[in-house]
Amino acid sequence: MKPQIRLSFFFFLFSLLLTLYRATADQDGPSSRTSIVFATLGRSSYAFDIYTLPTLDPPTNANELQITDGESVNFNGHFPSPSSSSILSLLPNQILSTSSDSPSIHLIYVTERNGSSNIYLDAIYSDSPDHTRKRSALQVPNRVQIPLVGGEQSNGRISMKDRPSVVDEYLVYVSTHENSCVPRTSWAAVYSTQLKTGLTRRLTPYDVADFSPSVSPSGVWTAVASYGEKGWSGEEEELSTDIYILMTRDGSNRVKVVEHGGWPSWADETTLYFHRRTEDGWWSVYRASLPENGPISVDSVVTQRLTPPGLHAFTPAASIANKSFISVATRRPDSDYRHIELFDVVSKEFRQVTRPVSPRTHHFNPFISPDSTRVGYHRCRGGSNGGKSKHLLLENIQSPLPEFSLFRIDGSFPSFSPEGDRIAYVNFPGVYVVNRDGSGQREVFTGTAFTTAWHPKRKGVVYTSVGPTFATESTKVDVIVINVDDEELSYKKLTTGGENNAFPSPSPDGKWVVFRSGRSGHKNLYIMDAMDGETGGLHRLTEGPWTDTMASWSPEGDWIAFATDRENPGSGSFELYMVHPNGTGLRKVVQSGLGGRTNHPCFSPDGKSIVFTSDYAGVSAEPISNPHHYQPYGDIFTIRSDGSDIRRLTHNSYEDGTPAWGPTFMRPVDVEWPIDGECSFEDCHWLKIRPNHGHEVASSGSSKIQCG
Repeated sequence: MKPQIRLSFFFFLFSLLLTLYRATADQDGPSSRTSIVFATLGRSSYAFDIYTLPTLDPPTNANELQITDGESVNFNGHFPSPSSSSILSLLPNQILSTSSDSPSIHLIYVTERNGSSNIYLDAIYSDSPDHTRKRSALQVPNRVQIPLVGGEQSNGRISMKDRPSVVDEYLVYVSTHENSCVPRTSWAAVYSTQLKTGLTRRLTPYDVADFSPSVSPSGVWTAVASYGEKGWSGEEEELSTDIYILMTRDGSNRVKVVEHGGWPSWADETTLYFHRRTEDGWWSVYRASLPENGPISVDSVVTQRLTPPGLHAFTPAASIANKSFISVATRRPDSDYRHIELFDVVSKEFRQVTRPVSPRTHHFNPFISPDSTRVGYHRCRGGSNGGKSKHLLLENIQSPLPEFSLFRIDGSFPSFSPEGDRIAYVNFPGVYVVNRDGSGQREVFTGTAFTTAWHPKRKGVVYTSVGPTFATESTKVDVIVINVDDEELSYKKLTTGGENNAFPSPSPDGKWVVFRSGRSGHKNLYIMDAMDGETGGLHRLTEGPWTDTMASWSPEGDWIAFATDRENPGSGSFELYMVHPNGTGLRKVVQSGLGGRTNHPCFSPDGKSIVFTSDYAGVSAEPISNPHHYQPYGDIFTIRSDGSDIRRLTHNSYEDGTPAWGPTFMRPVDVEWPIDGECSFEDCHWLKIRPNHGHEVASSGSSKIQCG
């Protein structure tokens, strides 16, 4: 072989190997591995950090301190007591335990960095010149940061963490890592982890769900908001919880102390504060006084309403060192934003904390320092951390199973192209297409649309439904098909009449499209020609006085999965069914308990499994502690198409939905937007209502947050 020919062949071979390597590196695994993408309402725009203001000085921008580091989403903090000796013993440099250069702030909080829910300890050091010199001598950075729980993952064990606090050497918190084994029952339970050894004990009985734990000043008692044995009935606003107390060491001596209450907070060993929505409609804070001697029960505990009607007050934080005041989050009729205030329990007077500093920003879930001189909370960080917050198009979420990667998308109703190289999604309004690496983002339709689905054979062809969401049977909604590779972005309407035609899903051979329509007066499933729409052929697949919707055609073409309320029409309760395209073989795949909601099925590329969203695991936190979610119980699950082996993929207190299962494996790393994002979301909608009049409060401005 001549040298130049040999050299050309070498370069050809090298180029071929490089191409194969890049393809393998991009997919990062065997071809059998795949990816799931889903949406979470508002989560991509949270950008929460924890801040603090003094309780004694007038609040100003100058004395508001950002504590957390601007990484991911940080919330629900706790200032541990100095008596918790385990905190300093955990620091990497043991000399800090005896050094005079001690941290100015210790903070324990929940963070969602690295694709999972974790609890971190941050030790923050003063910026004074003297402290800087001492830190330099000890070679200690400005911040010492230690993950306490949540970083480990074994046997696919993933969970949500919430409401952490420390007593002595133990961390007490909520986790959802254990399956309740009962459909539509929350996995939320309270645990105690010994920080030195990692030994974890469950404090919640296995037949109940506990939320929002608070440890008493002595550490002996933990108070929780709990369903007891009655379970969740589907509440989306206030949970029907009661307050229980139990021994922190092992969960024993559990007793109910308050009927109807949530978010407990101890002031001393016999005084608890909590919130509830009262009969007059206002959320208010109450005090529960436990007997100093004698048996403790609902009958022996005295409760008293503290905050007056005329405003919402909730998520109380007690002051241990100064029992004359508490801190609460409020929503007042003259503001579109929730704020942190101090409430004098003797004079019954409020004092504003955050409104003078950030009047047009929501502030959440206050907590007070052990010496009562500072109040903490979380809010949008905006640009206050020295720069714009990075905004993610695709946020990698830790997958409990190695055979697929899992991502949250900054949009809704995602779908993968047949090759898996592009993703279509909607953004209310507008339909968009983007390469899976975040490049090449384009708006391909400007109107209001929902759901997307790619044609399996015709390159660059995307189906969607155009019109209002959650509308009646007669509302004008039509299925259209868009050529996203056409410079003119030509599209064609496939349905006629407009009687709420939506949720198209093409057959794998590309000849037919299944969709739902309200043309009969009820939303049932129909199949039409994929090219010409109704004019090219139409037949009815299901029929009945109920709603069949959100259909997904299997890759082999033999099944269509869909959500239906046929077992209780009009109830809002949906189950997952399958049927053959010829209308035979109807069977149920999964039901999320009595009255449950199971929606948005999508087949895996091999057709053996289905991904869907459901309230199968109930609710994981008190909804009022979060921004607004229409369905604060939605998580993503998979199930075998024969109805076996249901698995939970996501663990949080948000609304996860509209999952899509793609044919290729996307490397489990975040994909950033090339532009800066804005922190923007809505507060819980029910807090916008004036209870004693039954109508919305007059707006004082935009309900969207503007930060930075």
